[in-house]
Amino acid sequence: MRCRVFKQVDVFADQPFKGNPVAVIMDADDLSVEQMAAIARWTNLSETTFVLQPTDPGADYRVRIFTTLHELPFAGHPTLGTCRAWLEAGGVPCGEEIVQQCGVGRVRIRRDANRLAFAAPPLLMSGAAPAPQVEAIRAALGINAHELLDAQWVDNGAGWMALRLASPEVVLRIRPDVSKLGGTPVGVFAAYSVSTEHELPEFEARAFIAGDAMPEDPVTGSLMAGIAQWLQHDRLAPDHYVVNQGRLLGRTGRIHVDRRGEDIWIGGNALTLVDGILAAPFVLSRT
Repeated sequence: MRCRVFKQVDVFADQPFKGNPVAVIMDADDLSVEQMAAIARWTNLSETTFVLQPTDPGADYRVRIFTTLHELPFAGHPTLGTCRAWLEAGGVPCGEEIVQQCGVGRVRIRRDANRLAFAAPPLLMSGAAPAPQVEAIRAALGINAHELLDAQWVDNGAGWMALRLASPEVVLRIRPDVSKLGGTPVGVFAAYSVSTEHELPEFEARAFIAGDAMPEDPVTGSLMAGIAQWLQHDRLAPDHYVVNQGRLLGRTGRIHVDRRGEDIWIGGNALTLVDGILAAPFVLSRT
């Protein structure tokens, strides 16, 4: 029986059990895709990650990211949670930044006091979403036409479409029929009013994933990375702001967005709440 380090890390929360958990399996080079998928189904979290030796000489480690249904080329909170687990397991980066290899290539991660932050990867698809598809999604979410300000693709590997809404109250009012989203992962967001010039701007956001084990994601780094690039391109947000997510699910997700030069960094806390050993004799066939 092969034993492996197993961690569950709570990401994007200022206190335990209030963020988005990810399961991390270390030393996974000898696991097959079928075995990884089986573990991900068993953990029953939105994502489970597997840490392997990098094949890219410029990376510190490689990660494969699985939902309960399929593998993802990139995801935000699994990136930060995996990095925290890798560091705690004795990982030492080759440079000042940590470099993760995943399905979209290299993702840079930096340490900022107690927080971790990843550099938003390039968008694979951006720009205006098709009007008929937007209209169908608007109806599925129960949003009135005048409450929808804009809709764009912000796909960095997870397929996100984002809807900019008139107010945070509209965001929190949504009661979606996810069966009518047509398989498109959808994020919604709106800005709060800033009362003083010294107050850090804030947004409210939610994320819906049709067909997933968790139809509403608690806190979503990949979505916020895509939205941040849209907002910065159209000059709809300042260089520094915070996104709140998950409150209707009993979470208090806090995603810090910071623009530094040409880079947009998506950051937050990553707290290891489960630290143990995965001991499992696999009987799945390897194909």
